Amino acid sequence: MTAVLISLAAIFAELSLLAFGGGNTILPEMQRQVVDIHHWMSARDFSAMYALAQAAPGPNMMVVTLIGWRVAGWPGVIVTSLAKFGPSSILTGIVLKLWQRFKDRPWRRIAQQGLVPMTVGLVAASAALITQAADHEWSLAVITAACALVAVTTKIHPLWLLAAGALAGLSGIGLS
Repeated sequence: MTAVLISLAAIFAELSLLAFGGGNTILPEMQRQVVDIHHWMSARDFSAMYALAQAAPGPNMMVVTLIGWRVAGWPGVIVTSLAKFGPSSILTGIVLKLWQRFKDRPWRRIAQQGLVPMTVGLVAASAALITQAADHEWSLAVITAACALVAVTTKIHPLWLLAAGALAGLSGIGLS
C-alpha cells in the first residue's frame, strides 16, 4: 500500500506543476499514468470517472480524488488531493506576486499571448483523449460531435448538454 501511495503522490505532484491553463490540460498524461503505465483502471473507467467528476458540483479536478479513492481508498484520496492541489497552489501564489510586479513590462503580454495556443492545444488533446476512451460506438461519437458543435456555436448551458446525454444513455444508445 505504501508503494502505491508514493506512486500516487509522485504522479499527481508532477501533474500539479505541469497543469498550464487548468487541470483539464493534464488529462492525457493522467490517463496514461493510471491506465497505461500502472494499470489501476481501464480507459473506459477513467472516462466514466471523469464524466462523474465533471457532473458533480465542486472543483473541476474532482477526478483526482476519485482516482485516489479507486486506487487506495481514503489514504489515496488524501494523497492524490494534496499532491495535485498543493504544489500548484503554492507555485501559483508565488507566480502571481511576481506577475503583478512586472505588470507593465512588454514581455509579460508576449508571454501571455504565447501561453494561449499552448493551453488551447492541451485542452483539445484532453478532449480528444476522453472522447476516444468514451465513444466506443459510432452513435456515441455522433452524440459527442453534436454536443461539441452545440457547445461551441451556442451559449447553451453545459448542464443541458449533460441532461441530453443522460437521456440518450437512458434510451439505450451506445449500449451493446
